[in-house]
Amino acid sequence: MRDIKQARAMLRMAHRDFAALIGMAQDVAAFADEIFGFHAQQAVEKGLKAWICLHGIEYPFTHQLARLMTILVNSGEDMEGFWALDQYSVFSVQARYEEGDVELDEPLNRDVAIAEVRALLDRAAVAISQSDGVVL
Repeated sequence: MRDIKQARAMLRMAHRDFAALIGMAQDVAAFADEIFGFHAQQAVEKGLKAWICLHGIEYPFTHQLARLMTILVNSGEDMEGFWALDQYSVFSVQARYEEGDVELDEPLNRDVAIAEVRALLDRAAVAISQSDGVVL
């Protein structure tokens, strides 16, 4: 059974992490890439879990974005264009508690990250809106 209420709640939480990304992009010096990456990962994770709720599937306790996207693919959703978001899985909770564990070849492109996360959240919002007939 679809859980529209939970989907909408997860999407609201995803948007809180997304708002943090916007703020951090404006002050790059104050926020390490690991912190920015963590909020990107969290926004995507919550957006994917919101979308999974629409299929009546209990989402797993995982921070692995590819695993969540695979659940959606197996449910008939098209994840084309979103697989690159899996790069943010490395910034999940574990990476935040192991200093120096995340090695980046180059700094994150925050503008690209924001655009990619926004696209996913917009797509999830459309799916939710189509499911309950309410525009988010």
